[in-house]
Amino acid sequence: MHTILCFGDSNTFGSNPHGGRWPRSVRWTGLLQQFLGSDYYVIEEGLGGRNTIFDDPLEPGRNGLALLPVSLNSHKPLDLVVLSLGTNDCKVLFNANPKIIAKGLENLIKTVQTTSQGDDATVPKILVISPITIGKDIESTRFASYDYQSYEKSLQLAPLFEKVAQEYGCLFLDASTVANPSETDQLHMEAEDHEHLAKALLPIIKKQFNDERETSFEEPIVPIVEKVMEKPIPSEIPEVPTPKKSHAPLSFRIPGFSRKKEK
Repeated sequence: MHTILCFGDSNTFGSNPHGGRWPRSVRWTGLLQQFLGSDYYVIEEGLGGRNTIFDDPLEPGRNGLALLPVSLNSHKPLDLVVLSLGTNDCKVLFNANPKIIAKGLENLIKTVQTTSQGDDATVPKILVISPITIGKDIESTRFASYDYQSYEKSLQLAPLFEKVAQEYGCLFLDASTVANPSETDQLHMEAEDHEHLAKALLPIIKKQFNDERETSFEEPIVPIVEKVMEKPIPSEIPEVPTPKKSHAPLSFRIPGFSRKKEK
């Protein structure tokens, strides 16, 4: 069995732009497990707000470099590590240009390649996913840590991430070529984008493990999800009729007991 660790942010976690979290059957990690089959074990390590190397004063515990060794050691031995970070590095408070963000990715790659997987284990292969772009209208959303410059930075990440991936012998996919941020929150993926990303990753991973089996996709789950989401909500809640009160006294008969009649 091939063990794959997917280490990422809220789009690996599966944050739903409309609120909550997409179910595993919708998240790209869950779909990837479904498409690859039982010969693979796909581990989700997604956390909202996680970045490459920065400590976030507004969201503590989001420094990817600090958390990555924990995940590597708790899930070892690993055959493949998927790194899917970069979006949160574009936050205003980090003031990091795209080149610095790429250096953060480089540190993550080095950590994977130098963390022991055990005496008999080999160093896992790394697949770098350059994130989807941030929406152009991000400033109009509830996310206070992003502005228009965050959007502009996100447009520049892919070529820099690809260059770093090539330098360290990593696999690479630019997620922005197959998926987009939701119009709703300008940051997270809709169900169909999770599906597109999973299908784009599939041939890359299968080639890495010399897996020549044909993949037959079942009926897409996206229409089902949309059908559920589009189900109309009644404007008024029907009144439940109030049960009529009974004024008859309750009577209980206790075996062996009889009340004496008054004289």
